[in-house]
Amino acid sequence: MPSSSSPSSTQQQLMTIDESVTLIPGLPYDVASLILSFIPHSHQSRLKPTCKSWCLFFSSKTLIFHRRKLSRLSHLLCIFPEDPSISSPFLFDASNLAWRPLPPLPCNPSAYSLTNFTSVSLGPDVYLVGGSHFDARSFPLDLPLPTDSAFRFNFITFSWERIAPMISPRGSFACAAVPGLNQIIVAGGGSRHSLFAAGGSRISSVERYDVARNEWVEMDGLPRFRAGCVGFMAEESGEFWVMGGYGDSRTVSGVFPVDEYYRDAVVLELKKNDDDGSHGWGTWREVGDMWGEGERTRLGKIVVMEDEDHRRPEVFMLDNNDILSGIHLTSHKWRYDKALNRWHKETSVPRKVPCKKSFGFVALNGELHVMSPVNGIDSMETRRPRQHKRGTLFIQVYHPRKKTWRSIYTKPPFPQPLDFSTAVMCSIKL
Repeated sequence: MPSSSSPSSTQQQLMTIDESVTLIPGLPYDVASLILSFIPHSHQSRLKPTCKSWCLFFSSKTLIFHRRKLSRLSHLLCIFPEDPSISSPFLFDASNLAWRPLPPLPCNPSAYSLTNFTSVSLGPDVYLVGGSHFDARSFPLDLPLPTDSAFRFNFITFSWERIAPMISPRGSFACAAVPGLNQIIVAGGGSRHSLFAAGGSRISSVERYDVARNEWVEMDGLPRFRAGCVGFMAEESGEFWVMGGYGDSRTVSGVFPVDEYYRDAVVLELKKNDDDGSHGWGTWREVGDMWGEGERTRLGKIVVMEDEDHRRPEVFMLDNNDILSGIHLTSHKWRYDKALNRWHKETSVPRKVPCKKSFGFVALNGELHVMSPVNGIDSMETRRPRQHKRGTLFIQVYHPRKKTWRSIYTKPPFPQPLDFSTAVMCSIKL
């Protein structure tokens, strides 16, 4: 695949559209384009074959510009069920319960079983970065190796583009987009693979990707080795947070490796130079433990939901490992209080997910979505019988401001139930 550079002639054709063409007979171009811009993204692919002008319009930057200007962007979920080179990722529109396949990642004949990669959206593109895989050219074959590969999915050309590789190969790392600088920052990671409970390498290196220059720039490393961590950007304060993860490992009975999980976080501040308006990064600041001994062993699933009015992120954690005294296992959602450096209980999931079942946790359209296969729901919690086939996805939706719950069902297009313990997800607005 060619690296990201100047677009080809075909791409240029898709990026621009002649405003003299007729989109809807009898209507001026600006009025017709405004009407078509209100069509949700999940329905646009079915309308493309209507005529050539519609095909070009629904494949142009003009459409994204209009939808962003009208605040009509669809908040979609991009799901990678497994190795994206062998299993196509899908876009999921939760508002319309619609699914759309994306092309698989370009295949590497020597590498296989990619896992623990990270996907993140920046503007109208989705980026897939790093991960751990096996390489048929290495020995021993069962040794997971980190990769430095990075790709971008261009929704204008609807294809994957290979971008500059990272400086340090890594999987299972913290990652966040920095929209104000048009950059992506990654921190920590190692060679962790889903087939191994512990072991592998850990790194502390940090680097950022400059989209305009298509290059990675090395930054000051983390205070200590950290992998399996979660990262997010707080745009209001201009801080990059890295939470949880694991560092060293110990052995049980001198045989079984067990990870030592962190309970703290580290923060990197983005600073602005008032003289020339340029931006630079400060030094890492360590934050104390976010929970005490005995509360939990590791960080749960984390999502960050932006408050678009104040650009103030709210951080939520879904933790199904809490055992409440006197009653059975439940799933809880917790809100992180940065001022007190503690998690506070927000609510309980109405229908519980057994602790050994996988579940997904994402933020879409200002709501939190707890996702689980139907056969992963505790049947004792079902209040009335429902006829849903195996493979149906059950989504419990919580609105933090209204403090209300609702639930929806959808039939994913995957051949087997989603395993949220290994699936990778990110949201994007189109």
